[in-house]
Amino acid sequence: MPSWVPRSPTALFWLAPLALARRSWRRRSPERPAFPSSARRPRSSWRCSPVLALLASVTSLPRRRRARPALRIFIDEIDAVGRQRSSGGGGRGSDEREQTVNQLLTEMDGFEANNGVVVLAATNRLDVLDKALTRPGRFDRKIQVDPPDVEGRAAILAVHARDKSMAPSVDLGVVARQTPGMAGADLANLLNEGAILAARRNASEIEQDDISSALERIQMGLERKGGVMSERKRRLVAYHEAGHAILGALMKDYDVVTKVSIVPRGPAGGVTIFMPTEERLNSGLYSKEFLQNRMCVALGGRAAEEIVNGKANVTTGASSDFQQCTQVATAMVTQLGMSDVVGQRAVGSQDQGSAPPVSQRLREQVDAEIRRIVDEQYERGVQILRSNMHLLDALAELLLEREKVSGEELVGLVNETAAAGKLVRDEQRVMAAAACAGESTPEP
Repeated sequence: MPSWVPRSPTALFWLAPLALARRSWRRRSPERPAFPSSARRPRSSWRCSPVLALLASVTSLPRRRRARPALRIFIDEIDAVGRQRSSGGGGRGSDEREQTVNQLLTEMDGFEANNGVVVLAATNRLDVLDKALTRPGRFDRKIQVDPPDVEGRAAILAVHARDKSMAPSVDLGVVARQTPGMAGADLANLLNEGAILAARRNASEIEQDDISSALERIQMGLERKGGVMSERKRRLVAYHEAGHAILGALMKDYDVVTKVSIVPRGPAGGVTIFMPTEERLNSGLYSKEFLQNRMCVALGGRAAEEIVNGKANVTTGASSDFQQCTQVATAMVTQLGMSDVVGQRAVGSQDQGSAPPVSQRLREQVDAEIRRIVDEQYERGVQILRSNMHLLDALAELLLEREKVSGEELVGLVNETAAAGKLVRDEQRVMAAAACAGESTPEP
């Protein structure tokens, strides 16, 4: 054993997305910290926030009382009291905030090494905190808290389902796979929304459909019920969404289609829901092929409109799709080095601060590359849909009949088309069956 003893960290930052830090703290530390009675007693001399008052009371405790059990202090949203101090000037509000930061720094200096007091602070805005707070010696360690994986989400759902009457058919594992990226607060809200929908039906138990409807409501907004939609518009929306869904289902490297609907929700006349894989969501890495597929799928609605109604009768329904495609293509050219013409470099204006200034000739090259990439993916989508008109018509008719089509039903439709030898993917006939939801698509 070494003769020296390492100093234990006395303060830690939890860097967590919204709605994640506090629940993560409670999950990792189910027992409440045993605050001393002096920390809970109100004092008339306190002229600061309760957090600073607690720190002040801890630093003033006799050493024999601080040496007993470990005292853990959790400060949520520390950026509310620890923002960067200004260099000078400002009004009264700014002075009060700076006094708060100064007192927080002073009280933290009162902690002695290995005295059993540990401060945990959570924030999702580390960039706005004062440099004196984030330096080693005050907050010694920074811990990145990521959203839970599928097993973690299933466990969190089980916790929030304890006080609710769930039907035997409810599979929380399926719900966990449908909610990638959600934190504990999001999952709790999802089950609560499902309970509200069940209560509106005067049902005694929450069904799987209630949770699925609640998830759609959270992701896309409320259904617009009672609105009158002409048959011509319903057919237009059906082909538009069918174009998105078919291109998404036929792409080898893309997210899985989970549902297609022509029921209006929020500002949208219809929706196609895609579920990213857990690996892609956690890694945040996207291949060039995936980004190209994303643009092609996004343009599938306009491509279907043009095929069915002609160029003169396309609508404004694809406006948000164009914005998405332009953003992806711009990032590929100017930030990700995925253009052979522009090359492996970042391109931006001097006022943006992200890249050196560029010449007018390079700007024209960037604009030409963005247009070329988007046009190529649009033509690619048109060719795939024209080659699979049988599948496009079948899905559109099914949407007109039932308004909603699940991902499993779409897979069955693709399987039938492939079995008949009519499925075409990028101008190559394939006979392999389409993958089930959540599995990889077999090679053609």
